[in-house]
Amino acid sequence: MKKYLLLCSLLLVLVIANILSGSAAISVREVWAAVTGTGSISEAHRYILLHSRIPAAVVAALTGAALSECGLVLQSYFRNPLAGPSILGITSGANLAVAVVMLMGVISPAALTLSALVGAMAVLLLLLVLSRWIRQALTLLIIGVLLSYLVSAIITLLNYYATADGVQSYMIWGMGNFGGVGSENLGFYCGVILMGLALTILLIKPLNGWLLGTDYARSLGISPSRTRFLVLLSTGILAAVTTAYCGPISFVGLSVPHLARLAFRSDDHRQLLPATALLGAILTSLCLLLSTLPAEGRLLPINALTPVFGVPVVLYVLLRRK
Repeated sequence: MKKYLLLCSLLLVLVIANILSGSAAISVREVWAAVTGTGSISEAHRYILLHSRIPAAVVAALTGAALSECGLVLQSYFRNPLAGPSILGITSGANLAVAVVMLMGVISPAALTLSALVGAMAVLLLLLVLSRWIRQALTLLIIGVLLSYLVSAIITLLNYYATADGVQSYMIWGMGNFGGVGSENLGFYCGVILMGLALTILLIKPLNGWLLGTDYARSLGISPSRTRFLVLLSTGILAAVTTAYCGPISFVGLSVPHLARLAFRSDDHRQLLPATALLGAILTSLCLLLSTLPAEGRLLPINALTPVFGVPVVLYVLLRRK
């Protein structure tokens, strides 16, 4: 319990720091006035807080929690320490859809978000259909990897024939950004992410049994087909929405579950699920805070920061396993 309280406290500090940091100096009193609607605050500062900083801080925390839970669920289900949200090709589907739209010259936020959702959900539906005939988890994993390679090849061809502006727009989107969810879309984003996280709670018992073997899981009354469906549905929803609004955030889903296992020294998903969500939210909140450090209002790309924390964790896990 002390570890959870420590993680919650650290996350709260980072969220507050993200709200206060930026090119415009805003005090805690002004933040309180903007949130509660009481007290004096300039309209410019109110707009910055309600339409930029607070949504970005909330989105960063939820995105980290969502991607980390995706990684934990996929690593446990496939029994593969290198499984992540992009392993099934869902993120690649969103990338392809966004690439098609951007390279056609359409760069409006609504079009990009809708295209990413359509691309990701199309791959998810394909995997759900295939899962009715494919019973082996490893085969499904290989299909996801092959889909990712195929999508990468198509994106390469699209970039070859695209204009310079289209290629630049796609590259900027691929760098990752937590500021793409405005106040008007924040409620929808939070609702969908919380729904996806709630689905992962239903997987606590199945995944605990799954780690001990398929036969043992069946002896406990765990249905492999139902477990497979919940895994694909929960990770598909979380990966699709986060990629649609924030871009393909790398290394969070791959590395954070290992951090949770190292910190709590347990494979019990009753402990790992909340721990992974908190650690993921902390990591992305820290990356958001670091991205605002450059002066003149510039932001560092999120995908330039997440590998700094993620790569050492993955290397440690690989070297430890020899």
